Amino acid sequence: MTKIGFVSLGCPKNLVDTEVMMGLVRADGYELTADEREAEIIVVNTCAFINPAKEESIETILEMAQLKKTGRCRKLIVAGCLAERYRDVLLQEMPEIDAVLGTNQVEDILRAITEEDARVVPSSRSRYYLYDHATPRVLATPGYTAYIKIAEGCDHTCDFCIIPRLRGPMRSRPIDSVVREAEALAARGVREVVLVGQDTTHYGQDMGLVNGLARLLRRLARIDGLQWIRFLYGYPHHVTDELLDVVASEERVCNYFDIPFQHVSERILRRMRRGGSRKTLERLIDRIRRRVPQAAIRTSFIVGYPGEEEEDFQQLLDHVRQVEYDHVGVFIYSDEEGTPAFEHRDKVPARVARARQKRLMKVQAQISLKKNKQRVGQRVKVLLEGYSEESHLLLQGRMASQAPEIDGCVLINDVPEGRALGIGEFVDVEITEGFAYDLVGRII
Repeated sequence: MTKIGFVSLGCPKNLVDTEVMMGLVRADGYELTADEREAEIIVVNTCAFINPAKEESIETILEMAQLKKTGRCRKLIVAGCLAERYRDVLLQEMPEIDAVLGTNQVEDILRAITEEDARVVPSSRSRYYLYDHATPRVLATPGYTAYIKIAEGCDHTCDFCIIPRLRGPMRSRPIDSVVREAEALAARGVREVVLVGQDTTHYGQDMGLVNGLARLLRRLARIDGLQWIRFLYGYPHHVTDELLDVVASEERVCNYFDIPFQHVSERILRRMRRGGSRKTLERLIDRIRRRVPQAAIRTSFIVGYPGEEEEDFQQLLDHVRQVEYDHVGVFIYSDEEGTPAFEHRDKVPARVARARQKRLMKVQAQISLKKNKQRVGQRVKVLLEGYSEESHLLLQGRMASQAPEIDGCVLINDVPEGRALGIGEFVDVEITEGFAYDLVGRII
């Protein structure tokens, strides 16, 4: 059988697309390989959200193209956001590429594989693509965790974001479709599902659903076998009381909120076309913490946005000190052609933006250290993930307050003698040390 290798770049939403493509090719009789040197066909599913992602995608394409000379590769296919955004440029500048697939051509992967001399594969669809529960899929995540894409596309018009142009308008999957996929995953041993979309809190509104995410979470919480259910990529204006009630009352729904705020200065938020202000965002955080006292809150901010003054940034610093988030990501503004923000002339110098990123991350590191030290002595439930990447003398796991890949972890350095452990098992751990991003504990 022809061996096919996949390289997935970017966010978990893109990873789901890769998993669907892998499922389609395996269902058609091809063999998958994790060793690109053995692959006769290589598919690179790219990201193009910001400049560093584009650079990584280009570097990966060139690296895989070398395997046409040194490995077994005879065909290189480029898919995803970079292919959607720069299809013609890629074909002109990179003759090593044999075919490109846009973001709505996931199911065209088989045609890209089989058709010769067709670098541009015509789309088999006249509308936007979104997989469902019946679509073949091969998980690239560990067997105990899986992402589920509950919606695709975005209806927001954020000044800086290219995603609506690349992914199209918001469209949600029916609740029954998501539930059936989650049931199948649970039957395969998945214990944690992570719901993703461009705006998960907006889920179902395009289908006329009210409180769609809350209704979906209630259904998922009834599935035997699932232990943790979490959602990423919320939007501040769509966090309803009903959603908070579900998180507070359903034991299997993690007390975890991932809501990128991007900024808190009212002037900058207005320029970003996001609306809101520091006061409205802080009221939202108060609502979350009142209704879900144990909630872990993750957010992300953009620094160096066009027109950002020191006063705007100081507001952001003061806000982070006051709120004390559990997890924060800080990104330097990326100037993306095709977005309204690209046309702004009052750009912030790169050195200033980098300095602001460092200042904000330093403040958050101090907050994280304090909060983690406060956990010492607590007993927590941990999902065991295996040996630590830092040392095979340590085990590694996550609490419900830590999402896969993006948050810290719990390092385990003490296991009861004779205790048999399995990857994907839930264990009780006593926290013994706290650091800026990770914790250390012993299995009880």
